[in-house]
Amino acid sequence: MSVLPPYVRRDLLRVVLLLIGAVTVLTGLVQLCAPGPVLDLLSVESTRTSRHLFATVGMFMVVVGGLVVQALLTPAPPPYVLFWAGAQKFGAFALVGIGVIRDLFSSLALLVAFFDLATALLLWLMARRLSTAAAHP
Repeated sequence: MSVLPPYVRRDLLRVVLLLIGAVTVLTGLVQLCAPGPVLDLLSVESTRTSRHLFATVGMFMVVVGGLVVQALLTPAPPPYVLFWAGAQKFGAFALVGIGVIRDLFSSLALLVAFFDLATALLLWLMARRLSTAAAHP
């Protein structure tokens, strides 16, 4: 027996995005609570300032991931919520990519960047699908 409502279980895209939202919350919590080890993993200079800023980014990850999860657990989430969450993920993709190009992050960070790009595209696909469904009930 699943704890997810039937309208969620029947929708593969919704399930995938729910999982991504939950992972975003968890990784954001790790980044928020332990920014130093994450910066070390990405081969980034770890200073008090960089750790604080990285923790701040983690806090936003928790908020946006939680927003996505909560929205997708409602029967008819507002498409604009998913559009803006997708915009945040696309912005993360772009800025992490620029960070790699500028040699601020190791190439390992590109895995995160391209995951964010894929997530942005999936969020925009879901937002479009919800907009179309709302326009044609």
